[in-house]
Amino acid sequence: MCFGHDGEGALRRSLEEKGASRRSLFRGAALGAAGAAGVAVAGSGLASPAVAGGRHGGGRPHGVPHERISIQLYTLRAALGGTPGFDVVLERLAQYGYERVELAGYYGRTAAELRDFLDGLGIRASSSHDGISADRTALRDKLENAATLGQRYVVVPYLASSTLADWQRWADQMNAEAALARRYGLRYGYHNHAHEFTTDLGGGVTPWEVLTERLDPRLVHLEVDLYWAYTGGVGVGAADPDRFVIDVIRKAPQEVRQFHVKDRDGATGDMCDLGTGVVDFARIFRRHTVEEYIVENDTPDVSPLTSAAVGHLYLDHLRF
Repeated sequence: MCFGHDGEGALRRSLEEKGASRRSLFRGAALGAAGAAGVAVAGSGLASPAVAGGRHGGGRPHGVPHERISIQLYTLRAALGGTPGFDVVLERLAQYGYERVELAGYYGRTAAELRDFLDGLGIRASSSHDGISADRTALRDKLENAATLGQRYVVVPYLASSTLADWQRWADQMNAEAALARRYGLRYGYHNHAHEFTTDLGGGVTPWEVLTERLDPRLVHLEVDLYWAYTGGVGVGAADPDRFVIDVIRKAPQEVRQFHVKDRDGATGDMCDLGTGVVDFARIFRRHTVEEYIVENDTPDVSPLTSAAVGHLYLDHLRF
């Protein structure tokens, strides 16, 4: 749900308004699964040979560049605030090979203190999830903190409304914030859930259409959450949800600079550890490369640290 926001709830409400039930949505989660090359070898937790042997443009298989792999720390929220705690968790991430993280708060530190700690581990906070700011002072604080941390991106994680005017206003506000972010050397993005594709704002217009028409592509980029885009495809009845994701990326006027790489269980429709679900990441990655591949699982299968380890291993070995 990405930094605590109820993406499933927003999707459910949008579908209920359209007359669809949560049961029909998640029972239909296997749509496209039969042809999905991203299904794991049963019980192995590793990608199938179909994924591992994927080709890029008919040439040699490509992989995700190691230095572009990141993780959204919301995945680890249960461990960060409890046992084993923030410091140990970040040390483990460094051991797993992570060189980047996407922040979801500062965990009791100032931006400068957090920068010092991460520098000592060889990890960069390259991105963060931050909501639209309440006022100009809050916006400047947000951007100054991001600059102190050495971030490249600031990303709005969640917006939800069934009112057209709200989405229009939010798009305009994001354009204004992005213009100031550019002065700080920051890229400003928006992160999707599924309800942007399924909410009817009137006359069949969706929030995604409003955002992609109204956000200035010179200022605002997209951080496409692959699980939620796939789920949006299921929600609108797409016969091939992977193709729906690819079309979302291809048709947007805005640049897609970041992916949230999150898998989907073929039986339940829930989130699952990378390589164990039905999202065909190889197919998507062949069509579009990004600057960051951010591991995320809101509901880790075994433990947060296991999800982190599996996610990095999966992306490190995926070929497409």
